[in-house]
Amino acid sequence: MNAHLEIRKTYKLYVGGKFVRSESGRCLPATSRKESLLDNYCHASRKDLRDAIVAARGAVDGWARMTAYLRGQILYRAAEMLQNRATELTREISRSTGATAARAKAEVQLSVDRLVYYAGWTDKYSSVFGNVNPVATPHFNFTVPEPTGVVVALAPGEPSLLGLVSVLAPIILSGNAVVVIASERYPLPALTFAEVLATSDLPGGVVNLLAGKPAELAPHIASHMDVNAVVDATGRAELGAVLQAGMAQNLKRYAAVALAPADWFTPAAEDPYRILDTVEFKTAWHPIGL
Repeated sequence: MNAHLEIRKTYKLYVGGKFVRSESGRCLPATSRKESLLDNYCHASRKDLRDAIVAARGAVDGWARMTAYLRGQILYRAAEMLQNRATELTREISRSTGATAARAKAEVQLSVDRLVYYAGWTDKYSSVFGNVNPVATPHFNFTVPEPTGVVVALAPGEPSLLGLVSVLAPIILSGNAVVVIASERYPLPALTFAEVLATSDLPGGVVNLLAGKPAELAPHIASHMDVNAVVDATGRAELGAVLQAGMAQNLKRYAAVALAPADWFTPAAEDPYRILDTVEFKTAWHPIGL
């Protein structure tokens, strides 16, 4: 029997609903916890980041105008598609991180559960966090949360899939569009998850997924004038300092999610107050009719 040449996959970036190579042409080797070569993946550049932000800005208005019920149904559909590819994602996690098959399977299932959990919040968070305010004039006064716009999220290093899903879902459920920087150490599960999103009903551009070196992209994230907020779940103090120093120049919102790897598997990672990290509260007055 003739031996076949092994062809290694090159995982692409996910921008505007399409899988693209980096404009720089750069690829990086993805290695396992034991440093064995797995596959290759495209390395996002500053231009790729800009393209992803443009795609997110183009998608955010249509996504925010959808009914909360419809956004919830779309997130639920993404959970269905993730469950359908659970075997593949389990393998990706196991070969990347060295986790046992049982541990990797549990991470995938919890990722499915977390998408379903946040799907249920799409039509509830406004009632829970909004308010009817008492005022001393003949008016109704309402405070309601609205999406802030384009958000850049930096996923934690571990767990590579569950951490990304737990950061992503509370951002987009309110109507935001997001650019996510995947785990630098273990990017393959996140990039495979992009294939799940591409086969769900999520409109192109609502989620854009990049891989590469967060430290290289951080100054450009902080200085970009069309980013409204940044959610930093890396837990890296030096990276957070770079982001906050740059964002102070243009008044972006900054939210840090400081969880240890094990904490992403607990209820601490599904705190609904994370939704408030990327919403703005708007107050409206309406006269009371006589």
